[in-house]
Amino acid sequence: MTLQALLLLGLLWGPRVHAAPLPPAARAEIESLLSRLAASGCEFRRNGSWYSGAEAQAHLRRKLDYLVDKGAIASTEQFIERAASKSSVSGEAYQVRCGGTPPVPSSTWLFAELGVLRSAPAAMPK
Repeated sequence: MTLQALLLLGLLWGPRVHAAPLPPAARAEIESLLSRLAASGCEFRRNGSWYSGAEAQAHLRRKLDYLVDKGAIASTEQFIERAASKSSVSGEAYQVRCGGTPPVPSSTWLFAELGVLRSAPAAMPK
């Protein structure tokens, strides 16, 4: 076996470099976003079909868990970009439709909700 082949094998099967684990604060933000989606009354378009917010929440949570296990996300923004913006199967962008409004890219909707979430005053301890 040549040196190049050995190096290639080492890269393919060698130790994996993972991103930092998902911080608890980011996990909490993501869960809040998913809860907002489920409770919004909006519909979520994935691979040509529309789903309820609750169905979208379940789907995106599965993607979240998969990516966390792989060490592939370390922030809420990475979750939106890597898991909640498009299908990993078809590459088709996800959309969100609320009431009679035109659909928007899911990333637009989620980043807007993230802005609202982050601008809300923190609950005061009692």
